[in-house]
Amino acid sequence: MTARVGVVTFPGSLDDGDAARAVRIAGAEPVRLWHGDPDLHGVDAVVLPGGFSYGDYLRCGAIARFAPVMGTIVDAARGGLPVLGICNGFQILCEAHLLPGALTRNQHLHFRNRDQVLRIEAVGTAWTNAFQPGQEVFIPVKNGEGCYVADPATLDRLEAEGRVVARYVGGNPNGSQRDIAAITNEAGNVVGIMPHPEHAVEALTGPSLDGLGFFTSVLKHLVGAPA
Repeated sequence: MTARVGVVTFPGSLDDGDAARAVRIAGAEPVRLWHGDPDLHGVDAVVLPGGFSYGDYLRCGAIARFAPVMGTIVDAARGGLPVLGICNGFQILCEAHLLPGALTRNQHLHFRNRDQVLRIEAVGTAWTNAFQPGQEVFIPVKNGEGCYVADPATLDRLEAEGRVVARYVGGNPNGSQRDIAAITNEAGNVVGIMPHPEHAVEALTGPSLDGLGFFTSVLKHLVGAPA
């Protein structure tokens, strides 16, 4: 049976269509989910896409965290549902306390849009098992509030527990502490990433095909997950 991966659309989402296409290219069935509908319609995993949910009023992701669909996603994620938050989705995951820390204004106070090298450091997550430890990937980054911050104890815990999923290589585009580009929860089913793997799945439009591994990883994870 084909895996069904939900992609949430919030008011202001920009990359939900791209995320759905990446899911389809990876070999799963994309299922469009609406922010106002708490029903996940039986999906096997969820992607929170990039964009500017609710116009980024208050703080990025602060309003989306209270969307009806997020109540269901938070409960399901705590029960093991794989969830990937990309850019604004990463911000929402932090606001929803599924991931620690926060995303703040880029240190240089400029929006940064460029293709970026990342080093994959944790391959035991639901979203990165298709990679090799230390593998470098080339995917776009585009954010104005992508600076990952946390208190020193949290950063040390993420390092000690192997929960830093990816780091920036060849220059930090936003000032994120310890060059962190992606992190995971303790269980490894929830991943937040600031760069955009969904924009690197087709040769015609992306700088590489390196982003596809994030989406094929969750299919591999689902096949191996207990029924």
